[in-house]
Amino acid sequence: MATLRDIQRRIRSVQSTQKITKAMKLVAASKFRRAQERILAARPYATKMGALMGSLVGRAGDETHPLLAQRDTGRKRLVIITADKGLCAAFNSNILRESLRFLRGATEASVTLIVVGKKARDFYRRREFTVKTEMLGFFDRLAYSHAQELAGGIMQDYLAEEIDEVHLMYNEFRSVAVQHPVRQQLLPIEAEAGSGEDAGPQEEYLYEPGPAAILDSLLPRHVTTQVFRALMESVAGEHGARMTAMEAATKNAREMINLLTIQYNKARQERITKELLDIVGGAEALRQSVEA
Repeated sequence: MATLRDIQRRIRSVQSTQKITKAMKLVAASKFRRAQERILAARPYATKMGALMGSLVGRAGDETHPLLAQRDTGRKRLVIITADKGLCAAFNSNILRESLRFLRGATEASVTLIVVGKKARDFYRRREFTVKTEMLGFFDRLAYSHAQELAGGIMQDYLAEEIDEVHLMYNEFRSVAVQHPVRQQLLPIEAEAGSGEDAGPQEEYLYEPGPAAILDSLLPRHVTTQVFRALMESVAGEHGARMTAMEAATKNAREMINLLTIQYNKARQERITKELLDIVGGAEALRQSVEA
């Protein structure tokens, strides 16, 4: 049976852990508010940009711009976005599990990876997949320039015909407690559903100075915008998941402290009772020896 000193030591240890988890929850909550504001402000623009480009692609065809070229040689690239840190419940493991499912189900000749975040880097470092690029340690200072760097490399390889298809895989922020793994085809840009020749009457666009010039300006911006959105979704989801996980850990620590306190009080009461019984027994033995 644990001694009183052992129980006190465990209580102090759990109290120290509780202070850490509570502090981490507060830090995550502070970062989460800023990340949430950013993604909620950026999401409508990114969504509208995606819809617009899907509509334009459906009318322009795949020969108008090199980024719209449809090739089928089986060379895919998967961009996997995770966090740099853990302690955020199943945030990282969910996206890694989905990425493995995609890779194992691919029958193409070659699938290369871009890993964003230390968790994805560490995970795929131990597996036999080709990692083309690593991007680490920038989530605390995420800026549009990071999306430009990532998207620029992707578009460069696509235009050089090193790859024929690019997919983004990230956790989409739904709420503090819910982050949903999403796989999005980034290149080639898919035409919007219902924008084909059999879709009925459609709006006509007037291009000035012309379709090629407009697409040449809009397509790189669209790709960068979608990458930036995916990064912001992941950041908001990470902080929300960590805040939820640390809140649960703090609650569990509090419950454990209560149980240990009850155990300590019970052991202490048993010890006091035993000491009283020993005193009474000793006094009774002394009385009997005096009477004898």
